[in-house]
Amino acid sequence: MQKYDLVILTDHRYAYPSKIDDYTKNIIVEDALVVNALGKLGLKVIRLAWSDPDFDWSSTKAVLFRTTWDYFDNFPVFSTWLNSVSKVTTLYNSEAIIRWNLDKHYLQDLKTKGVHIAETLFVEKGDQRTLEDLHKETGWTETVLKPCVSGAARHTYKLNPENRANHQGIYETLIANEAMMLQPFQKNIVTEGEISMMVFNGKFTHAILKKAKAGDFRVQDDFGGSVHDYQPSEDEIEFAEHVVKACKELPLYARVDIFKDNNNRMALAELELVEPELWFRHHPNAAMILAEAIKDNF
Repeated sequence: MQKYDLVILTDHRYAYPSKIDDYTKNIIVEDALVVNALGKLGLKVIRLAWSDPDFDWSSTKAVLFRTTWDYFDNFPVFSTWLNSVSKVTTLYNSEAIIRWNLDKHYLQDLKTKGVHIAETLFVEKGDQRTLEDLHKETGWTETVLKPCVSGAARHTYKLNPENRANHQGIYETLIANEAMMLQPFQKNIVTEGEISMMVFNGKFTHAILKKAKAGDFRVQDDFGGSVHDYQPSEDEIEFAEHVVKACKELPLYARVDIFKDNNNRMALAELELVEPELWFRHHPNAAMILAEAIKDNF
């Protein structure tokens, strides 16, 4: 017999934290808003680490991915767990769309459906070209290099003619084991920021603007980035909803990160369908919108 309606998934660092810093506090507040919204709808909810060794995953109707921010540190274990848990309960989002979204090759799929993305060169595992070769082929001067499966800016490097040679060693190590992607450096992300658009069941709910700290190019708060409330334009809302509807299936929740590219054209930076920060603490009412969407899917 199922004991729970829903398990909210986090990672082991945030399931039972021994010390609560500001970063951890934000995570707990975000999850609490979702738990409380689900509780108001009469659902029985528990919050656990996805890697909990003792929990019987068949005892819950569904699981909701929220802050599983360690999965890319031990991806083979996570992948095996994902396969097994999907057989005994319902996943939000689904296993199929999670696996599609885990690898940034999904950007190519969205491009074929009319979504404008930043110029991107995908470099497949085992490629023998050097960083210098890649830059000569593309004609790009300043670039950003990152893995196709990643998170929290893992192995994300800003390259230019002066530092490419210094990164060749780490690049060779990475490309021997995983696919990488190279993109022109997007100056507008530094000067204007990146907009995160939250979309539930295909409908926009709220947005925030992320800005990098002075001297950096990464907008994540892990690296000192700042967060600001943001009211998007109708064009931005339409763009975000189009991105979500271009997915292989409609996700229950999504975060669509957009920016102006070097040609000042609206572009998709990333589509986050696995465990995106959804900024409920800036817009608490959105937690109820998500909760209602979950209940409607039962």
